[in-house]
Amino acid sequence: MTRPPAAILDIDGTLVDTNYHHAVAWFRAFRKLGVTLPLYRLHRHIGMGGDQLVEALAGDDFERAHGDEVRALHDDRYMELIDEVRPLEGARELLRELQERGHAVVLASSAKQHEVDHYVELLDARELADGWTTSADVEQTKPAPDLVEAAVAKAGGGSAVLVGDSTWDFEAAERAGIAAIGVLTGGFSEQELLAAGAACVFERIEDLRRRLDETALRSV
Repeated sequence: MTRPPAAILDIDGTLVDTNYHHAVAWFRAFRKLGVTLPLYRLHRHIGMGGDQLVEALAGDDFERAHGDEVRALHDDRYMELIDEVRPLEGARELLRELQERGHAVVLASSAKQHEVDHYVELLDARELADGWTTSADVEQTKPAPDLVEAAVAKAGGGSAVLVGDSTWDFEAAERAGIAAIGVLTGGFSEQELLAAGAACVFERIEDLRRRLDETALRSV
């Protein structure tokens, strides 16, 4: 029997409902430094790491002058909201089913250790995941492939499939050379996710869980 591919699951926006909290946190951080960015633009960049998001949104000059400061402000503003974050429906059940099907399960995040620990506890996932990544595991965040590659390594290498919610997830997966499945829980459209490289897209985690046998995550 061939071992099924490792399941690499993005956390923010895929397993826990954080994308709009992050958008608000970035909005407040930029405003503190005198820059007002519309929330729709901020949302389109959620999933991209802060090391790349600041320049992408505010330009190279702002990054050089205020990059570290605005990232610290974002972190502070986000921590004011983190207690409002909840797991997305079906997230833990998906982890359990993947484990039962024999997949190595790794949670993929470039968040700081304390944030990832919070999400793991929120999902009650310590007994269900084979490992998880944090900011300490990557030099560059998405859309660079570092995070995906680190997660695959924690899964033991070999074939793997990413489950994600943002265009940046699928760009990173493509650069890492693995297949990817999308869910709409992060607020990106089906067309956007398919164009970014998702092999298929489901509206909700529960839809994906019921149709695992139709995806690249099917057990052999």
